[in-house]
Amino acid sequence: MADTIAKPGGLSVMLRVSWPILLILALLAFAPTLSNALDNPFLVRLFTRAVIFAMAAVALNFVLGFGGLVSLMHGGLAGIGAYAVAIMAFHDYDGSKFLGVFPGTSDLAILIPVAMLAAGLGAALTGIVALRTSGAYFIMITLAFNQMLYYFFVALQQYGGDDGLQILSNLTLAGFDISRRATFYYVALVALCAELFFFSRVVASRFGTILQACAQNERRVTAIGIPPLRYKLAALAISGAAAGLAGALWASGQQFVSPSELSWDRSGDYIVMAVLGGTGRVWGPVLGAVVFVLLEAFLPAWTQFWQAPFGVVVILIVVFLRGGLIDLMGGSLARPTGGGR
Repeated sequence: MADTIAKPGGLSVMLRVSWPILLILALLAFAPTLSNALDNPFLVRLFTRAVIFAMAAVALNFVLGFGGLVSLMHGGLAGIGAYAVAIMAFHDYDGSKFLGVFPGTSDLAILIPVAMLAAGLGAALTGIVALRTSGAYFIMITLAFNQMLYYFFVALQQYGGDDGLQILSNLTLAGFDISRRATFYYVALVALCAELFFFSRVVASRFGTILQACAQNERRVTAIGIPPLRYKLAALAISGAAAGLAGALWASGQQFVSPSELSWDRSGDYIVMAVLGGTGRVWGPVLGAVVFVLLEAFLPAWTQFWQAPFGVVVILIVVFLRGGLIDLMGGSLARPTGGGR
């Protein structure tokens, strides 16, 4: 992207490539206004869900779409972030200390970095093992790690076990009250904007170029003296930290977290969102997440067997829009073009 700006007409090129992101975010920004106009508070909750799922799908797409790593543990990584918030808020409300050392807190300005650090560390530790494999073996080992995380939190009876953990304290952000639905929605939307900007810059950087090269031809990358494992591990840790951010916001918005959010099918949902929107662009999974959540919310009103038409819609999109929903935005935007991701 820096190269694009430096060239003559670079600003216009950058705007041409970035306008889908700006359009999507502008439309999402009107969700609370639409909710008020229709007198339907549920819409704010619905779009909050879509925005947070979009963050998790964008995080996954960084390693899936650009690193060629099909991970089935991002549900678990997001769950680590969610439980980090819930557990620290639990100790803040209870007045006790986590592990007898760390005092609890209900300030998201502290909880979000902690959640991202915990999820990023979890991704790095599991990645050390998982990245020794590839292909179907990598998929299966990430699935195994995801299920290990799931059953680990089921076994934590102090924090609700299988029943989940309710957040009873009032969460704040650097002292500001964010309990109102609209306020929290805009906090989540700003976080999504920051994540999109961050991953756009990373993908356009030397690191992103090497990561994509590893996905295309790892042997050639090794032959020129670049260690692929180091780059893929760093990418997985970054992706895990971003998933932890999504999980932290999910727990904050729901005021509740349970092991069901760490199940392998949630990881599968994130893959569907990424593929549905399009893995060729950083912002593609945002489209996929919004469509996924809207279909999931409104199809049950038409039929109790809503999974059938949902599956048909997904199949049709995958078959006729090979690049995902981003193909609807124009062929030049659907195809990777260097720094303009």
